[in-house]
Amino acid sequence: MSQAPHRSLLAIALAGLLFASAAQAQSYAGTAPMDRIAAVVNEDVILRSELDRAIANIRGQYAGKETQLPPQDVLERQVLERLVLTRLQIARATDAGIVASDEDLENAVRGVAQQNSMTVDQLRERIAQDGMSFAEFRTNLRDEIITQKLRQSFAQGRINVSEAEVDAALASASATASQQFHLAHILVGVPDGATPEQLATAQKKIEGVQGLIAKGEMTFAAAAVRYSDSPNALEGGDLGWRGLNEIPPAFAQTIQQMQAGQVIGPIRGPSGFQLLQLVETRTQAAGGGEQVTQFSARQILVKVDDKTDDAAAKAEAETLAARIAGGADFAKLAAEASDDVASKRRGGDLGWFGADTHGSAFGMQVAALSDGQTSAPFKTDDGWVIVQRIASRQIAAGNDSMRAQVRETIGRRKLEDEWNRFLRETRGEAYVDVRAGDAAAAQPASGG
Repeated sequence: MSQAPHRSLLAIALAGLLFASAAQAQSYAGTAPMDRIAAVVNEDVILRSELDRAIANIRGQYAGKETQLPPQDVLERQVLERLVLTRLQIARATDAGIVASDEDLENAVRGVAQQNSMTVDQLRERIAQDGMSFAEFRTNLRDEIITQKLRQSFAQGRINVSEAEVDAALASASATASQQFHLAHILVGVPDGATPEQLATAQKKIEGVQGLIAKGEMTFAAAAVRYSDSPNALEGGDLGWRGLNEIPPAFAQTIQQMQAGQVIGPIRGPSGFQLLQLVETRTQAAGGGEQVTQFSARQILVKVDDKTDDAAAKAEAETLAARIAGGADFAKLAAEASDDVASKRRGGDLGWFGADTHGSAFGMQVAALSDGQTSAPFKTDDGWVIVQRIASRQIAAGNDSMRAQVRETIGRRKLEDEWNRFLRETRGEAYVDVRAGDAAAAQPASGG
């Protein structure tokens, strides 16, 4: 579920104070030589001053609602775990060569200002009023951009949504409306390979939390802040708005029958035991009846780059076209020779797409073909292309838009599942030595 880094000012400020960067750690170490180490994360450190700043920020967010916060030791553990996960993500991104350029950062700063109807100078003043230097804000925004890029890189090649999945989702959806659900959850986590005793302890805890909510002794959001092991615990377990395609199929039917405020669970999942609350629902109208044409096609791309100039790429494409004309199987040839990594492993298959999806030149070539016909090599911005049209169809324009939306939402759901699994594995493999006083007593001294 990818998220743009341009969120609300409040969210950015919160992220900035929570997720201090390694550069800030060095700065703190230089100005406060007596600063203690809160945790060692592989070869990096989290300083006590960073943890204290993050905790103070959380308390500021809950001003007037302090009773919803967990005890100090639990709050320290939750905030420290967030800092650890952020450190690990930044380290992974650095190892992968992922960076945020100055242009990325400037665009993000302008985006935050625009979303809050401010100029950059007004944003700078507001950040100062919140007790944060603009340099710290930029540093932490850069870290956020990097973690988003890491997530996007992670998704490439791992998250695929088939046309059959989109067809199935559309078949079960209303023809005139799309229902969305605002959800929240509470997670009591269990380690991979948990023992029966660990599972029993976790189940007893989640059932106790469920009892507190059922008796009205604590709201769901307050219970999430106090007891959940999920990274979004400090946001009251809020999962945001989701369509049915973004909800695991095992829950979708049940959620459709729930009333706002209702809670289901405990549910045993890969991460542990969960309680799920339906906060509210809403309905969004679908598109109208204008018809558009979609095509199904395969392609072979010969890139023009530093290694292959235009003349060489054209010559290679013409050779491949001659082999196809001589009876070579297009899909096998695409799998062997195409430079388009995304479609290569599918025999060049591009699935269903609109006439302008891959650029006007590509669209005109496909539209001029008959089903089953293969084009001569033609030039695009990426290089020389041979395309084979498989089929065409007419669909409602609204449905075309809906298919794109459904494909995106299914992809976000898949990405969320895979990303959370990746974070658990990354955390489990890391060396984490907690030295933060009460926090040390609240969790094991090392992980992995």
